[in-house]
Amino acid sequence: MKVKDVMTRTVWSIGADASLKEAAELMTELRVSGLPVVADFRPRDIAAGGQGAPLVSLVDLLWLRGRPGTPVALNLGGIANLTAPDGTAFDTGPACALIDAAAPACVAVKPQVACFERLGAGGWPVLADVATAAQDAGLLVVADAKRGDVPHIASVYAEGMLGDTGLGADALTINPLMGGDVVDAFAEAAGPAGAGLFALVRTSNPGARDLLDRDAGGRPLFEHIAELVASRAAALMGESGLSGMGAVVGATEPGPLARLRELMPSAVFLMPGVGAQGGAVSDLGPALGGHPASVLIAASRSIANADDPGAAAESLRAEAWERFAS
Repeated sequence: MKVKDVMTRTVWSIGADASLKEAAELMTELRVSGLPVVADFRPRDIAAGGQGAPLVSLVDLLWLRGRPGTPVALNLGGIANLTAPDGTAFDTGPACALIDAAAPACVAVKPQVACFERLGAGGWPVLADVATAAQDAGLLVVADAKRGDVPHIASVYAEGMLGDTGLGADALTINPLMGGDVVDAFAEAAGPAGAGLFALVRTSNPGARDLLDRDAGGRPLFEHIAELVASRAAALMGESGLSGMGAVVGATEPGPLARLRELMPSAVFLMPGVGAQGGAVSDLGPALGGHPASVLIAASRSIANADDPGAAAESLRAEAWERFAS
C-alpha cells in the first residue's frame, strides 16, 4: 500500500495483497490526521490483478471508506442542464466541476440516468464521460436507473449498466416489484463484477404511501419487499459483513427505519431525501446498522446549489459522521 498526492487530495491505492483490515487502518490514520481521503481503485481493478487476486466488492469499499467517515453520495440529479451555451454540444463541465469539488467528502456519485437519457442518442456518451470523471476522482458510481423487467431482460439491463462493455458502474438501483426471480437475475450479473444493487424498498417521495405503505396481510408492503431483499443478501455478501444487496430507503420518512434495519441487518441503505426534500441527518440513527458504511446518504440540490459545493458536502459528511459515531 502507498499514499500519493493526486489532484491536491491525498489518495490511497491498494494492491491485491493488502487485506481489508490493513486498508481500513491506513484510511483511519489518514482521516485522524486531518487528510481528506479518496480511494483510487474499484472492484474490477483488484479483480484484474492476476489469477487468484481477491475480488473486493462494492460493500467492502463502502466499509473501507465508511470507517474513516465518508457516508455521503453526491446525487447528480441536481444537474439540470448538460447542453453547452451555444446549444451545439453537450457540456459535462458543470457535472465534472461538481464532482471535483465534492469528491473529498464523498464515497460515491449517483448519476440520475434519466437526466442523460432525455438527451437522446448523445446522452449515453455524456453519462459515460461523467461516470469516468467520478471514477477518476476515486468515487464509486451508483447508476440510478431503477431498472426492472423479466429475468432475461433484467440480465441485459445489468450488463449494460454494470458490465465492462457497458457503463461500468459500481452499483445499480433496481425495482424489485416484479419479484424474486428478477432480483436474482440482477444479482447474478452483479456478483462477478463485484458490483452492488440497491432495490427500491421504501422511497422518499410522498406517493410512496399510496402503495408501499399499503396493508398487505397485516403489514405494509414495504416490509415484504424488505424481506425479499434480505433473503438475497448472501448472494452479494462482502468480507466486511455487509451485503451488496442494498436498499433504497427514503430519509424523508424516519418512522419505518428501525423496522427496516431489523428486517435487513446486512444491507446498505441508500438514503435520498436529505436536504431539499426535507429529510434530516438527525433522524437517521435507527437506520444505522453494525457497520459505519451501512448508510449511504444521497444528497443533490443541497450540495449542487450551494455557493461552495465542496464545503456543503463536507458539512454533510461531518454532521453524519458525528452523529453516527456517537
